[in-house]
Amino acid sequence: MEDCIFCKIVEGKIPSEKVFENPKILAFLDINPINKGHVLVIPKKHSENIFDIAEEDLKEVMLAAKKISNAVKKATKCTGINMMQGNGKSASQVIMHFHMHIIPRFDNDNLSFHWETKKYAENEMEEFKENILIELKK
Repeated sequence: MEDCIFCKIVEGKIPSEKVFENPKILAFLDINPINKGHVLVIPKKHSENIFDIAEEDLKEVMLAAKKISNAVKKATKCTGINMMQGNGKSASQVIMHFHMHIIPRFDNDNLSFHWETKKYAENEMEEFKENILIELKK
């Protein structure tokens, strides 16, 4: 995609600190890390989000993310890893190219990913379940 910053990184038009590359995947350090060692894993082929990424590309992203997570854990000596991925602006997706964040976490790093939970009204959970099941059968 012409104006996609991640596509420009894949094409070599914008420099990056690559940590992993194969024919389908590129991973590089985030220039604005949440914690040092924060890596982005992207498919080289442009897909905006989870809704349009090819299953094979998604599989490759996840396999690479697992491998890279192990390397990040050892390299940073972190005590945990967050893997995060957003789809659409309302889900905090800023760059519209599918990407997985691998974020090293440390005890007392003062990061928080807590959100306020909601409650279902009576019978509402069953309704959501049924609607999802209907969509899955299509």
